[in-house]
Amino acid sequence: MEITKVYPLDAVFDNLEDVPEDIKTNKRYAGSSKWTVQEVAESVKNDFGSIDILVHSLANGPEVTKPLLETSRNGYLAALSASSYSYISLLKHFVPIINPGGSSLSLTYIASEKIIPGYGGGMSSAKAALESDTRVLAFEAGRKHRVRVNTISAGPLRSRAAKAIGFIDMMIDYSIANAPLQKELSADEVGNTAAFLASPLASAITGTVIYVDNGLHAMGVGVDSPIFKDLNIPKDENH
Repeated sequence: MEITKVYPLDAVFDNLEDVPEDIKTNKRYAGSSKWTVQEVAESVKNDFGSIDILVHSLANGPEVTKPLLETSRNGYLAALSASSYSYISLLKHFVPIINPGGSSLSLTYIASEKIIPGYGGGMSSAKAALESDTRVLAFEAGRKHRVRVNTISAGPLRSRAAKAIGFIDMMIDYSIANAPLQKELSADEVGNTAAFLASPLASAITGTVIYVDNGLHAMGVGVDSPIFKDLNIPKDENH
């Protein structure tokens, strides 16, 4: 894959007016410019004119390892700002240059609707907001710009981001033991779904959460529980 250009971006700032003075003078940003959402959108427009696909793959919860009852207001709001509002901001500034029939995607997680102990700090709330926003954005972007908006809910995956919660290996083992498809999810499977949603093959799909999790979201209970030991549970012969 050839990457034509990389644009530095700090998605918590919509424009320069949002940036506090101490951030502007921070050495982290020394020598860099045009890294707010509005500026990056303008740079992309100047360089390419228009685009077909916008992918939001960004999340951050500074207190993700804290239970919700122990999460601070600042930690909670930071999680929502980085993980959900950033998508609204990106689409707001980029949708004018997305070609009609184009597609916008984000990544969510089942913690938006089910309890995942250990996934704290407001991140479950941020993912729930992201999914709700996906539906509203699909309506608004669809009506105004003929742009589709969907989100992918991927199962546990060995990614760098997933390692931040500290128990990704256990989640993968749980998924293999309990999902209808008893196998480890691969990044390619998530990528293939994204490619489909971004293509004309999905031209009538918008406002949707697409689960790419080997079917784990459909399960009501964990079939590896001891209470099912006497039941004849179907199993993959390879596991």
